[in-house]
Amino acid sequence: MTCEGCKGFFRRAMKRNARLRCPFRKGTCEITQKTRRQCQACRLRKCLESGMKKEMIMSDAAVEQRRALIRRKKEEQIGMQPPGAKGLTEEQQTMIRELMDAQMKTFDTTFSHFKNFRLPEVLSTGHEIPESLQTPSREEATKWSQIRDELCSLKVSVQLRGEDGSIWNYRPPAEGTGKEIFSLLPHMADMSTYMFKGIINFAKVISHFRDLPIEDQISLLKGAAFELCQLRFNTVFNAETGTWECGRLSYCLEDPAGGFQQLLLEPVLKFHYMLKKLHLHKEEYVLMQAISLFSPDRPGVVQRSMVDQLQERFAIALKDYIECHRPQPSHRGLEAQGDGPRFHSLTGGIWRWTQVDQVCSPHFGMLLYHLPEKDRQKGFLFLKVIAMLTELRSINAQHTQRLLRIHDIHPFATPLMQELFSLSDG
Repeated sequence: MTCEGCKGFFRRAMKRNARLRCPFRKGTCEITQKTRRQCQACRLRKCLESGMKKEMIMSDAAVEQRRALIRRKKEEQIGMQPPGAKGLTEEQQTMIRELMDAQMKTFDTTFSHFKNFRLPEVLSTGHEIPESLQTPSREEATKWSQIRDELCSLKVSVQLRGEDGSIWNYRPPAEGTGKEIFSLLPHMADMSTYMFKGIINFAKVISHFRDLPIEDQISLLKGAAFELCQLRFNTVFNAETGTWECGRLSYCLEDPAGGFQQLLLEPVLKFHYMLKKLHLHKEEYVLMQAISLFSPDRPGVVQRSMVDQLQERFAIALKDYIECHRPQPSHRGLEAQGDGPRFHSLTGGIWRWTQVDQVCSPHFGMLLYHLPEKDRQKGFLFLKVIAMLTELRSINAQHTQRLLRIHDIHPFATPLMQELFSLSDG
């Protein structure tokens, strides 16, 4: 018997047929695990004295045949596992089942429970415009100018299908000043509040979330509410029509003067098109929600190490799910990435992204995983998903600042929104 290191050394020495000499000119060096690399000649001598023989070395063809046999046995073992269980541990399967159960209990894609909401009104007079904007001060005019520049290209149309088959349409004025956004605010506040309630209930179903201190639960929900809301909205987004189909309600961004390309400059819409292009499974969506929810770098989180470990477990579960449920290399969504993540190989087969536009959370840098050569193509999808979460983090920060500016001019948020985004009544 011999160790693998000395076995490999002996095989290489015999194949090279090298004539080794002891550099110390004694030929009696003591060879141990620590000193075996100091003198090759004495190491080879000890190999021969231990009974190693040149004629017992396997040929290259025999080595390759043996490796092929090992690979075949591994493939047979994997094939004998139950469908859907390949590559996933029992713990990971339990985690995914719990997330799917939480999603099913707290998110109805038909929006049948979204009732008693306020509908937008077409601005025909100045009565719906905040009084402060009818005769604004210089400071208020400056704030409004900034908001108007951000929102002037965003015109949201709403369609409501009645239970009796009737259809109600809201379309913003073709030549708007931007102030028509105020007619939409009450309805959007109602929809956001409905979605946020579902997200809070989703988190409460997750056992790992319930185990955290209440202070950390609040901090995580405050930081992730908008991101989870967008991930859920993406499941009802129709990329062919550019419409969010929320049961009897449909929302669509009207084409601005610059057309569809101009519309894609809006980060939220671009995010939905890019994410939808990946054609994710329901399991992958809920794992994305969990990764976003358990972000240890949210403001106010105390048990950062515990949350960090939980996020990593969900991320590894997502990677393993992709690897075992997508047998063919995944190129989906690559054309939608544009100048998105770029990859390069590091020592040991590690792959990571080296550039993501507007990286907001350095914490996602911990999500680097060893990917074998044969799994690198599959790894692209995992890395694209992580890049989308990073982009969503950036959009979250922009959205919060925009919300603060609008609420500062015209308070419209519901009590739950005020709590989540730390808004005041002005």
